[in-house]
Amino acid sequence: MHALLTVVLALSQHVAGLGLTLLATALSYFAYRVAFPKVNTPPTITPFSTMDWLPIPVLQQQTPLTLLALVLVPLLGWGLYRTPAGLALRMAGESPQAVESQGISVVRVRTSAIVAGSALMGVAGAFLTLAAFNAFFFNMVNGRGWVCVALVVFAGWKPGKALAGALLFGFFDALQLRLQQADSGGLPYQLYLMLPYALSILALIVASRRASAPQALMKPYIPGER
Repeated sequence: MHALLTVVLALSQHVAGLGLTLLATALSYFAYRVAFPKVNTPPTITPFSTMDWLPIPVLQQQTPLTLLALVLVPLLGWGLYRTPAGLALRMAGESPQAVESQGISVVRVRTSAIVAGSALMGVAGAFLTLAAFNAFFFNMVNGRGWVCVALVVFAGWKPGKALAGALLFGFFDALQLRLQQADSGGLPYQLYLMLPYALSILALIVASRRASAPQALMKPYIPGER
């Protein structure tokens, strides 16, 4: 849907993205209430099994989705910077006219990128449901998707740096839980919950000063346009 609106119909990516986010949020809540109309407590979902067979202790309590994420980072980095398809994808964000001059469809490249990215976001949602919380409840994402957008800017559109930023956010998220447990002064828990997001914004401000976004980012492209 996002590809149709932004690539094919050349609508504003800001408006389409926000609209689809609000629509998906409302639809998920509606579908949940239709499926479980009289349930106040979210039903428990059987989670993914952990990888306790691995020889690395830090990964033994993780699920295969975590391993998939770690494997995808170098694969995506290799694909973006070492393959013709990756070059076409990067050029579609820098100079779509140059891509079209080589006989490559900008619409196909951008649509494929959006579909692949959306699939990975779906996997991230599955991780929250089947690994992190073992349940589904409304607003379980809790703004993490917007943090991912900030991480892309923080990383300068590079997969390796994005992984480092995600690990940093995860560290801050774990830190706020530890601080809540250690707090004896009765501070509102909301102050701790905002810590990862506030630090992410701070990191974004610092990193955005030297970040170099693709030249054609957020700009609709009409085939044949010069």
